[in-house]
Amino acid sequence: MSLSENGIAEGSAAGSFRIRTLEIPARPLAPALYLVATPIGNLGDITLRALETLAGAGVIAAEDTRVTRVLLDRYGIAKRAFAYHEHNSAEAGPRLISAIASGKSVALVSDAGTPLVSDPGYRLVRDALEAGLQVVPIPGASSVITALSAAGLPSDAFYFAGFLPQKEKARRDRLAEISVIPGTLIFFESPNRLPASLKDAADVLGPHRYASVCRELTKTFEEFRRGALSELADHYDRNPNVKGEIVVAVAPPEAKAAPEGAALDDMLKTLAAQMPAAKAAAEAARQTGLARKDLYQRLLELKT
Repeated sequence: MSLSENGIAEGSAAGSFRIRTLEIPARPLAPALYLVATPIGNLGDITLRALETLAGAGVIAAEDTRVTRVLLDRYGIAKRAFAYHEHNSAEAGPRLISAIASGKSVALVSDAGTPLVSDPGYRLVRDALEAGLQVVPIPGASSVITALSAAGLPSDAFYFAGFLPQKEKARRDRLAEISVIPGTLIFFESPNRLPASLKDAADVLGPHRYASVCRELTKTFEEFRRGALSELADHYDRNPNVKGEIVVAVAPPEAKAAPEGAALDDMLKTLAAQMPAAKAAAEAARQTGLARKDLYQRLLELKT
């Protein structure tokens, strides 16, 4: 282990990793930023490619080096991780970019799952791309996809909303913004805010909208609790002492019948009174799912 001129601990150009008693050499990596997905709970979920990348990287950048150390020790990767997180990204980021530019390979990991999902990694990727450096994704575990796959909800289209705001008004406003998205909604939540968030979701999205609370995914006490938002809100209001990491998935809104005849004309007239005809037609198309061209033509007819 050496310390580069950037102050970053660097491992050897190539190392090895261990699976049970088998020692596997890793090939050295070309200079690039490698985005390495790590397990979200069960350490057995890491991929062979991820292990070889971590073992072969010149630098391992981690959100929490203590968490990453557990993973590295499990697979016999004798390298020290360099801290890169929200609070030091402005200072640590340029050092990592400089390391790549000087010919080093940098493997970025988050605490769990795929980097850039609710962590500051996107800044490092942006800076690497702006510097003309290569960015290589090493796919693997993701709590978003894991929750979606077992939630029992439509998976053809979904929207990941990250963490909802902590304050009630901001949270309800955010839920209202995403309420009409025609896909399954997925967001993270902390155990202590789960009851309040589910209550707000039931109020804003609708009490009968189906949802799934996915807790401790891939871990020993993995749990899926499914039901209407009102039922889930009531359950966690009565049982607030929930623990662990939580992903909430909410079904898409039920399709509403598009207005017809006089109701459609009234909508177009109201919108046209507030904005130009083209924008009014576009907004009516968004709200109804009808063709913008047809709505615009109808609006012109109403004006004659």
